[in-house]
Amino acid sequence: MNATKKIKNLRLFALFVVPSVFIWMTVVIIPLLYGVAITFTDWNGLSMDIHFIGIKNYIAVFRDTAFLTSMLKTVLYVFLSVLGSNLIAFLLALAVTSGMKGQSLFRTGFFTPNIIGGIILGYIWNFIFSYAITGIGERMGIEGLSTSMLTHPTKALTALIIVTIWQMSGYLMVIYIAGLTNVSQELIEAARIDGASPWQIVRNVKFPLIRNSVTICIFLSITRTFMSFDLNLSLTSGGPYKSTELIAYKIYQTAFSSMEFGKGQAQALVLFVIVVTVSLLQVYFTRRGAVEE
Repeated sequence: MNATKKIKNLRLFALFVVPSVFIWMTVVIIPLLYGVAITFTDWNGLSMDIHFIGIKNYIAVFRDTAFLTSMLKTVLYVFLSVLGSNLIAFLLALAVTSGMKGQSLFRTGFFTPNIIGGIILGYIWNFIFSYAITGIGERMGIEGLSTSMLTHPTKALTALIIVTIWQMSGYLMVIYIAGLTNVSQELIEAARIDGASPWQIVRNVKFPLIRNSVTICIFLSITRTFMSFDLNLSLTSGGPYKSTELIAYKIYQTAFSSMEFGKGQAQALVLFVIVVTVSLLQVYFTRRGAVEE
């Protein structure tokens, strides 16, 4: 009887687990291993004549000044985007949890940009920067707004950061809302009775109690911005003069434009290591915060 039950449980286990493991292996593990193997070859994506070249692609990656420049631009983009999106998301979360009228409607409105795909979003903002804002600038005689930000190397990166913050703030806002709604109202009322100002309540009561939400939002936004590609492609295409060529777009250019798949895959693996490191740090700090609480 016990043997029959064990066989039945084993069949049920196989029925649910084997398909998932098979999909995971074919979609994630095998492509990952195949990609790692490509980094040790000179494959151009088309030729059947493939040669093993060892770690030459990795050496070329770290000697490539264009790649290192893209990495520095990406770090700057990530820092400013993460800082701006988290600050705005936190302020929005405070506003829509304050009991204001129509706060559910505002939550929906602020979250909507996150639903729009990066490609579509990029084309929409490309039109805004190139035609809407410049049209307003020309009509009002404002010289600074008469020229599109996307045509200036420094301003183009600023435009990319603005759109990223606009899109990501609503998503992070939802996480901050979840944290703020779990803050005990008794603690807030006690702080008010003691004479604490609204800012002091936020700084000394609410913010310390949502540390896990802050940690999650920071690391999620870091991961997301490091992997930014679709918005970079549709809004600026890395221009002007490669001033907005972020790391993911640089990898795409190396692999599909220059037809250096081995080198492009090596660059992708470097980005993969960065993202995995950020994810592991997120898990570590989240668990440490949970233990401290």
